[in-house]
Amino acid sequence: MDFLEVFSSANAWFALLTLTFLEIVLGIDNIVFISIVSNRIDPKDQRKVRNTGLFLAMIFRIALLFGIQWVVGLNRPLINLEWSWFHGHITGQSIIIFLGGLFLLYKSVSEIHHKIEGDEEVHLSTKKTSLWGSVLQIALLNIVFSFDSILTAVGLVSFKEFGNTGALVIMILAVIISIAIMMLFSGPVSRFVNGHPTIQILGLSFLILIGVMLLAEASHMGHFSLFGQEVGTIPKGYLYFAIFFSLMVEFFNTKMKKNTSLSKKQ
Repeated sequence: MDFLEVFSSANAWFALLTLTFLEIVLGIDNIVFISIVSNRIDPKDQRKVRNTGLFLAMIFRIALLFGIQWVVGLNRPLINLEWSWFHGHITGQSIIIFLGGLFLLYKSVSEIHHKIEGDEEVHLSTKKTSLWGSVLQIALLNIVFSFDSILTAVGLVSFKEFGNTGALVIMILAVIISIAIMMLFSGPVSRFVNGHPTIQILGLSFLILIGVMLLAEASHMGHFSLFGQEVGTIPKGYLYFAIFFSLMVEFFNTKMKKNTSLSKKQ
């Protein structure tokens, strides 16, 4: 199919809308991470860091889409492990996702530690380093999130139905539209997250959950088996339901506190 033929099909528009929605949902953890990281730098640079982080996410994902055969090929075993109590194999995909999970766990736990201990102040002499250090952290994590996003896109859009060019166009458009929407709302989301300390802790807790999910997913990709029990994945639906339920509870809690304080003033 060429470009015009693809978008004359209702299925193509449905695939584009569905994939765009999923890209936005999968990008929520990315926005939370970017919001928390950008909060630790000079306020005038925060928008630059958020937009740079999301722009890098778009570039990584489009680049990976053009190298889709290479991405899919990373699931080939590199090392086979056969021990009496453990067996499995290590692939390129599992290494990237496993390291991303470890990085996310480390970053989330260290941020919680900084907030609890109260040592978040950023000195004037380290602002420049913090800016580019934040961009580097976002770039590294975007590589992991990009792999997850591309694997989802490949599973959703049929190359057989739309052809190589048509499927690639649908996936690239979905990435561009979703990133543009996230750029539009990243500012309000960031201000909301950083303006409510309990939401910050909640967001960091979510990132810990996502880090554990990535570790489990990487282990599942390598078919890791421990004492005869294969490691399974954590369904993303359960995880996102827990996140949205917790946010809803926190929203009602914040609303109740606000109403209580207003009634006391009256």
